[in-house]
Amino acid sequence: MYSKCNLVEKARQVFDESPEWKRPIVCYNALLSGYVLNSQFFDALLLFKEMCCDGVCFSDVTMVGVIPACVFPDYVKFGLCLHGLSVKCGFDMDSSVGNCLLTMYVRYGMLDLARRLFDAMHRKDLVSWNAMISGYAQNGLATNVLDLYNVMGSSGVEPDPVTFVSVLSCCAHLGAHSIGCEVEKRIASGGFGFNSHLRNALINMYARCGNLIRAQNLFDEMPEKNIISWTAIIAGYGMHGHGETAVKLFNEMLLTGIRPDGAAFVSVLSASSHAGLTNKGLEYFFGMEKHYGVKPGREHFACVVDLLGRAGRLEEARELIASMPMDADGAVWGALLGACKIHRNVKVAELAFEHVIQLEPTNVGYYVLLSNIYSEAENLEGVAKVRVMMRKKNLRKEPGCSYVEHRGKVHLFIVGDRAHPQTSEIYRMLNRLEGLIDVLNSKKNGNIVGVKKTDNESETEDIISETGVHSEKLAIAFALLNTEIGMEIVVMKNLRVCGDCHLFIKLVSKIVNREIIVRDPSRFHQFKDGVCSCNDYW
Repeated sequence: MYSKCNLVEKARQVFDESPEWKRPIVCYNALLSGYVLNSQFFDALLLFKEMCCDGVCFSDVTMVGVIPACVFPDYVKFGLCLHGLSVKCGFDMDSSVGNCLLTMYVRYGMLDLARRLFDAMHRKDLVSWNAMISGYAQNGLATNVLDLYNVMGSSGVEPDPVTFVSVLSCCAHLGAHSIGCEVEKRIASGGFGFNSHLRNALINMYARCGNLIRAQNLFDEMPEKNIISWTAIIAGYGMHGHGETAVKLFNEMLLTGIRPDGAAFVSVLSASSHAGLTNKGLEYFFGMEKHYGVKPGREHFACVVDLLGRAGRLEEARELIASMPMDADGAVWGALLGACKIHRNVKVAELAFEHVIQLEPTNVGYYVLLSNIYSEAENLEGVAKVRVMMRKKNLRKEPGCSYVEHRGKVHLFIVGDRAHPQTSEIYRMLNRLEGLIDVLNSKKNGNIVGVKKTDNESETEDIISETGVHSEKLAIAFALLNTEIGMEIVVMKNLRVCGDCHLFIKLVSKIVNREIIVRDPSRFHQFKDGVCSCNDYW
């Protein structure tokens, strides 16, 4: 009673006052649970050691009580010992003990051990599946989540809202639109349709998969919208470059009486930045604390540095960083470095780079960014200097990869990829597109994309592959081969779209008369009839 009422000191007093030979195992178990319930994890582990020293025969219930106490990385050895004891006593076959161990390994980030334990469990209940689906979702292993979700479907265990939230977040990450649609149907058939957490997850999923219309419909259908709902839809419009709509929604939220939090301000500031709404973004930033009591954090300063930088106000961005009440982090200096690339300012880029590599010395993206800035300025000495730095630190550029979903399966392409079963057809399609672009070039008397050509189709494929075709081009060619004429194409990419590919996709959208949506890490590009929604401002 004392343990469950958060009076663990009283519980311990009663425990200590009883003679040792009269203490049944249930007393130890109750006190263990009390310690864990009150976050007194070290005391729980000490009590378990005391039990072992006193020769008390513990049970599976004891294990369920003590394993959750191993929450900190320092306790990993203790946790491994508890696993060993569970195996020795035969408790590891119990699903409750197995689930506790599974959760422990997931918390430590020891996913290989977690998966081995999961596979070895004879009886996996809903908690087991959710625990494994959740270390994968939390560790960014989205494809593993979807694979496990499919296996779960044939196991006879029905998913619950916790499962669906994890799966939807991974669909959002991968742009797996059709899988997300199937999840929505299961949510409705399972009677979870009015769960606000799931509604918010669905809004986020559809927005990040490029389906703003469905995201907006779900948002409109919600009887009660909370701050998470508003933030999801505002962020969605911001990612798609519809800054004006995002700002309008933010103002509507204020009129409903909902006070914005830090996340809501990040969404509206980011939306203002992508849409070039510099003054509106500054108005929100400087009114955060004054009007709403929200103190700007590093993430907000990073948004405003990006906002000013994109507008070419680099000196103001530097002054803002200097005025920060806390030390700037890598994201803040990285935003300034990114702005320098847009405006080709080598001097400020070198300053930003000097700061950012002190904070994130192994973040290869910053080295690549500075190298590109030097390259555009035709500073070959600078390019060579950056390459030497990367070589010394043994850093390699993250390979570009793009995802496109087709018939419920996510197809992955990397730069220069030739591993897909349809590789030959994909490269032939690219050759055809580039030939049509050449025709368009000749009509305009200018070189738009500048891809080498020969009259022999197979030779052209080899030339293209040697240049390392960017992954989004391969994904788009695959989609054109496998989808109906006029159907929208959605591609997800892990890196920022380069200028050459951006121009290529604009022309392709005009040539094939298709809408092509490409999502990079920060925003959507909607290409239609030779124009992009970002207005070439990204």
